[in-house]
Amino acid sequence: MAVGTTPRPTAQEAAPPRLWSRDFRLFFTARTISRFGDGMVPVALAAGLVGAGRGASAVSFALGAWTACFAGFVLFGGVLADRLSARRAMIIADVMRLAVTALLALVFAGGDPSLALVCALSALNGVGAALFQPGIASTIPTITPDVQRANAVVRVSESLMVMAGPAVAGILAGIGGAGVLFSVDAATFGLSGLSLFLMRHTVAPRAGEQSFVTDLVEGWREFRARTWLWGVIAVWTVYSLVVLGPMLPLQAVLITEAHDSTVFGLLMAVQGAGNAAGGLLALRIRPRRPLAAGGVALLGVCANVAALAVGAPPWLLGAAFFVGGAALAFWVVMWSTVIQTHIPPGVLNRIHAYEVAGSVAMLAAGRALAGPGAQWLGSRDLLLGATVVNVAVVAVLLAVPAIRRLERVGA
Repeated sequence: MAVGTTPRPTAQEAAPPRLWSRDFRLFFTARTISRFGDGMVPVALAAGLVGAGRGASAVSFALGAWTACFAGFVLFGGVLADRLSARRAMIIADVMRLAVTALLALVFAGGDPSLALVCALSALNGVGAALFQPGIASTIPTITPDVQRANAVVRVSESLMVMAGPAVAGILAGIGGAGVLFSVDAATFGLSGLSLFLMRHTVAPRAGEQSFVTDLVEGWREFRARTWLWGVIAVWTVYSLVVLGPMLPLQAVLITEAHDSTVFGLLMAVQGAGNAAGGLLALRIRPRRPLAAGGVALLGVCANVAALAVGAPPWLLGAAFFVGGAALAFWVVMWSTVIQTHIPPGVLNRIHAYEVAGSVAMLAAGRALAGPGAQWLGSRDLLLGATVVNVAVVAVLLAVPAIRRLERVGA
């Protein structure tokens, strides 16, 4: 080799880490199918309960039962995933949700569903989702070496399914009603569980005979030991309560009153397209300091909230919703990648469970308090305040050195 020349990288060195392995394809299939089914549930409940004369509040009760059980049992799901392995816990959860959703299909096919029974079955589905969710965090790092690309690809797929699920459900509701919708939803859980079962990569169950409480305490210690981790979660609970929580119910009311439900549906689709764009952006950009980059991106959500607050015309709302959706998706990919690459595998599921429990609880509280808050302050003033809080949240994220300076693994 001549002096001063640079060695040419081999094809193996120049190529990016392989993403689409057999296991990742199966996991991707499981997540895509499952998210498609999840998107059908609100439409199915609305078609079944409202169609049976139960009223819109019945749908809220059923969805609320799901959310409450999800938030209440997700910590147990984290311990279970660490004890059994994430794959086994997710398969158990899919089998459980398959059975419960099939029962919902039978209940609605009968023609006169009992609200108490529907809420009970929705609650059991929430428990199943709580058992499933923690395993997602630890599965991706074990089946692909390129964690950020994997998170971005999954995020794009989930965004598309969030749009496709309700759209297909709306068509099927007119053909076969809620019974058919829940039958299709049950099939998605079956396909998801089968895909996970066919994965070859398995993680051995964690050794030890610790009690459930000891496992939770150990996870909490690991959680508290990382300033960047609990700092972001503390900020995010405020963000979920004040910004993300009220945004969905208020935008539904304001847009429908100012325009109509068709415009609201179109804007939700545009926001979903923004989510997909944010995931695609995360495929290309690998910031050295991912939490700092994700925090700056969250400023894009201000456009979404502020446009609602000032009563912007539909074309401007569309642009703001697209930007807000892309910004939030980019943050989610950065955050997920940091969690999956900086946390030891042995406690990752439990720490992810703590993260999800806090976020979901505050998100549900924010949605519940949106109505009283809007009556007290006015919807537009509440949203303007949320815009200010959004900016403050970004400022705090960037002001904490442990968050701002955290570098990407391998940077």
